[in-house]
Amino acid sequence: MKKSIYCLLLLLVFITSCNGQVKSEHKQTETKTLKIGMAASELDNQIWKIFQDTKGKYWFGSNGKGIYYLDGNKLKLFTTTDGLVSNTIRGIQEDSSGNIYIETPEGISKFDGKQFTTLKAIKSSHNQWKLNPTDLWFGYNANDLYRYDGDSLFELKLPRKDLKKAFGIETEGVPFKGLNNTPYAVFGINRDKAGNIWFGTATAGCFRYDGNSILWFGEKELSTLPDGRVPGVRSMIQDKNGYFWLSNFYSKYKINPALPNGYEKLKAVDLPIEITKDKILYFNSGIADEDGNLWMTTYGGGIWKYDGKTLTNLELKKGAEKVLLVSIYQDNNGTIWLGTDNDGVYKQNGDNFEKFELKNESSR
Repeated sequence: MKKSIYCLLLLLVFITSCNGQVKSEHKQTETKTLKIGMAASELDNQIWKIFQDTKGKYWFGSNGKGIYYLDGNKLKLFTTTDGLVSNTIRGIQEDSSGNIYIETPEGISKFDGKQFTTLKAIKSSHNQWKLNPTDLWFGYNANDLYRYDGDSLFELKLPRKDLKKAFGIETEGVPFKGLNNTPYAVFGINRDKAGNIWFGTATAGCFRYDGNSILWFGEKELSTLPDGRVPGVRSMIQDKNGYFWLSNFYSKYKINPALPNGYEKLKAVDLPIEITKDKILYFNSGIADEDGNLWMTTYGGGIWKYDGKTLTNLELKKGAEKVLLVSIYQDNNGTIWLGTDNDGVYKQNGDNFEKFELKNESSR
């Protein structure tokens, strides 16, 4: 298929900011007048991001309608009217002080429980790479990416590589709002068990930063594919044996400094034709649960589970229509949630997933 057919998949990001400036630059934020949300009775059909904060409250980020906040049975909707920088939500995080950060194509909003402020990036000639456990990282609205240390939002640049030599073709970016139109546009950010940070890009492969150096995974399957597809690296997850799955089911990787490229690559899993036929074997979001099982979502191909031996697939239906999965999230209690592009939110119930419906009193 042609690259254009798969453009929609590139929007499904996970999804997931520099330092050393004078103090006068640290407080570059814009505060907007806020009225605290409005009561809502149901979630929008397009919920791309799900997050539970440390207080147990849930946040649901929509694709254009704002962000929903669920406190018990009470649902509120925050939008640009309330000071949110954009109604299109691409990421939700929390810092160590309980502030919520909402990533959008127009910038990053910080919510302190009372009001929204818009973070302003520091433009610096210094490429301030650091890796602190409390740092937050963002990919939208940046030239490459942002690192936020709780005080300043630093814009960082990934190291440039000879992509034509590595992949055999000229690589291109994807011109979507909020993403830099270069191969290095960051589509996904994940932190591994050791605290290292991973960046998946549009067509420049994948990068791992350990606080001292950046390791590049320059494999053809992580860039433009031979048939023209551009799936992007949108999710990086680590299995119980220490291997990393970089947004696809074909290969897995393990860090090995003894090798020339710094890692080893193996076949990820047997792909039984009865469940993989006509499926796009690139996932847009993934997690490892408490038992070490991998769970991964594909836009039109359902949810996948790998228990260390077997890969299984479960499709969700909305009547005769497929449920289009965008993201997967595990809450503080270990329950798995699914964000979709056409049917709201699904919640795990045993071995199945059920449509999440709010109780009647949620709008009161």
